[in-house]
Amino acid sequence: MTAAVAQTWRQPAGGANWRTILRISLRELRGGLKGFKIFISCLALGVMVIAAVGALGDALRAGFERQGEMILGGDLTFARMHIRATPEELKVFEGLGQMSETSTLRTMARRLDASEQALVELKGADAAYPLAGTVQLEGAGDFKDAISAGGAVADPMLLERLGLKPGEKMRIGEAEVEITALVKSEPDGVADRLTYGPRVFVSAATLEKTGLVKPGTLVKWRYALKLPDATLNGKAALKALREETLKKLPQSGFTSLDRHDPSPQITRTLDRLRQFLILIGLASLLVGGVGVANAVTTFIDQRVKVIATLRSLGASGRDIISIFFVQIFAMALIGIVIGLCLGILVPSLIDKLYGASLPIRADFSVSPLSLFVAAIYGILIALIFALWPLGQAEHVRASVLFRDSVQPVRSWPRPALIGASVVTAALLLALAVFTSEPKMLAVYVTGGLAVMLAVFAALGTAVTKLARRMPRFRRPEIGIAVRNVGAPDGLTKSVVLSLGTGLSLLVAVALANVSMISELKGRLPDNSPDYFLLDVAKGDMKALSVRILSKAPGAKFTEAPMLRGRLVQVKDKPVEEIKAPPDVQWVLNGDRGLSYANEVPEGSKLTEGSWWPADYSGPPLVSFEGDIAKKLGLKIGDSVTVNILGRDVEAKISNMREVKWESLAINFVMVFSPNTLQAAPHNLLATIRLPKGTAQSTEVNLVRDLGQTFPTLSAIRVRDAIDQVNKIFGKIMIAVRVASSVTLAAGALVLAGALATAQRRRTLEAVVLKTLGATRRQILTSHAIEYALLAFIAALVAILLGSVAAWIAVTKLMELPFIFSLIAVLETLGVAAALIALFGGLGTWAVLRAPSVPYLRSE
Repeated sequence: MTAAVAQTWRQPAGGANWRTILRISLRELRGGLKGFKIFISCLALGVMVIAAVGALGDALRAGFERQGEMILGGDLTFARMHIRATPEELKVFEGLGQMSETSTLRTMARRLDASEQALVELKGADAAYPLAGTVQLEGAGDFKDAISAGGAVADPMLLERLGLKPGEKMRIGEAEVEITALVKSEPDGVADRLTYGPRVFVSAATLEKTGLVKPGTLVKWRYALKLPDATLNGKAALKALREETLKKLPQSGFTSLDRHDPSPQITRTLDRLRQFLILIGLASLLVGGVGVANAVTTFIDQRVKVIATLRSLGASGRDIISIFFVQIFAMALIGIVIGLCLGILVPSLIDKLYGASLPIRADFSVSPLSLFVAAIYGILIALIFALWPLGQAEHVRASVLFRDSVQPVRSWPRPALIGASVVTAALLLALAVFTSEPKMLAVYVTGGLAVMLAVFAALGTAVTKLARRMPRFRRPEIGIAVRNVGAPDGLTKSVVLSLGTGLSLLVAVALANVSMISELKGRLPDNSPDYFLLDVAKGDMKALSVRILSKAPGAKFTEAPMLRGRLVQVKDKPVEEIKAPPDVQWVLNGDRGLSYANEVPEGSKLTEGSWWPADYSGPPLVSFEGDIAKKLGLKIGDSVTVNILGRDVEAKISNMREVKWESLAINFVMVFSPNTLQAAPHNLLATIRLPKGTAQSTEVNLVRDLGQTFPTLSAIRVRDAIDQVNKIFGKIMIAVRVASSVTLAAGALVLAGALATAQRRRTLEAVVLKTLGATRRQILTSHAIEYALLAFIAALVAILLGSVAAWIAVTKLMELPFIFSLIAVLETLGVAAALIALFGGLGTWAVLRAPSVPYLRSE
């Protein structure tokens, strides 16, 4: 190769031109991709994740918007709690286009003999429903026919719980309804709130017969509108129409959505998931960047003779860097293109395997912006990790040609390359921040990864120096292993850096997972309620209390008024104009539970201000949850305006409370003075705490008796609700851990590259040892000891660093108690052992199988 390079090089006056540099670079690349496979694989993996996430996110968003009319159930919707639209309001809606009215509430469905009951999501639909899409039934049948004449269409899960079959009857409220069909899917189910029970459809007339719709009942009334085609002029036109309609309905309390964003909560969830996974891709790219740096360093070391030949022919350091930069950049482009191609294919594969189970059908199409962002990420990572080792090339001198052996050159690159590396790193951080929401998340993640890389790089150097100072061991296997750990060109730095960073991230995710699940499940107090009772009529409260105590003596029964309202103004500013922190934005979106009380609620502690007197009769006052109030910029004396039952109520903040939500006592973000709301129609929310040791049969009989005596009451078993949340949360965390394991895969690639880089030196060493009488068992043992030492050191520090990262994320960002899990630690050690055993075993096997003669001749 050196002769070919010498023939190609023609030194022009003033330095080489780009044609010469390009010709030499291309000639050098004729040898193929040897030495660059790990380089390309590391870049391709990270770019693939970013491109795949971008393509998947774009597909879901595009499908979400394209199917927005069906998901929403129309072009526009207006919804509010408690109050059905008045005739005047209906005229406004009907003036816009075709209208459909639905109502949803939670209630209990029971067998006629009251032997079984289950919580259901009941939906009353008029004759026009649905305006978009269809309600699909199991088998043949028409939805509108099925709910007519008092029939009900139910989720098959409900029939399994109640032990019923189609054609049989069940009791809902005060009515007996026949199950006429089974629902397979509903078009607007995604836009509805989170459901805690199976869906049951009935007609509006049947809903009236149940007696469930009363003043104060938590019913959500929803009005879907199908507009004439002439009014559909894009997002801006629909938004303007929504705002204009709401102005015609002053103090109505309606919230409105359109088909371009049928569920803001899902939109935000999709955006957050996409950004999180992009950051995972960035993490894998950063870890893979170590492999890039290793590959470039090895590439430069292997071409020292070529560089020396060019220097002897008059090539400058700048010429040398330019030649090899072209080659490295070409390899980077290959890796990026492979990553982009795989990234485009991954979403299609996910759609093929799991598309049918997604609530939203993805609309896959190539997004140039997502691919461009992924490519830029790949280019910046390649530059950051390639420029520094590339700078070593210009320090090779022509005198190298006259030496029998060449030691790798290690020195600082020129200031221009150092500056370029710093600028590139700054651009990478800026891109991560620009494409992330919230912005500080990218800063935290990239900063944390940078700290991890720095810690493990320093650790690798420290371990290498410490191994050199170790005394000579009597057992040759241990001595060889320690010498290899301390070798300047050994595996220590690469293994510790790549394996440690990947394991740290896995530990952090695993411990965060344990802490969050523990908060949801294991941290519940012993005296948490066993049941929540919804829609308890005020007139039934005394009889209900007596009934509970007669069936379960010693039970504790508490109640609180329950209304729904929507914040419309904070101080003098409409909530639409408020840019709240992401973790409290939910308070400003949609309806909130409200209550009133004479005393500080159980589970709350007054932190600022004073509680109102029991006989207070002045202007409306409200108690606000302290942490949320501070994040909204509220203080004692500020006013908030809440729309309750269609009427705007302005109240002054009298005090702040610290709420222990984990106690599961009845609590609310806003609690008003009684004179503000007690005259409004409403029901009560109650809790039951059963005595410890209560038999399951007693519990079942109690709930069954309450269902028979108070048919409109809904009982939610607290543990069941928590278990359902845990199931959903568990699936999410599994997905997060799978995504995070991509970073470990990048570390594994770097580890494989480091072992491959050192394989020739290891093979020569093994040949010499075998020549001197060493057995295969001794060589294998020495390698095993070396790998075990490195894996133990990397895993130990990864546990410490990952635990710190998890502690910061859990306590500072999530504001939850941190739980250390030994199981998560043992899993990490197991992963480290498996990776080292796999790649170390393969590398050692290749070394032991190598023939001795060719290596002895070449040396």
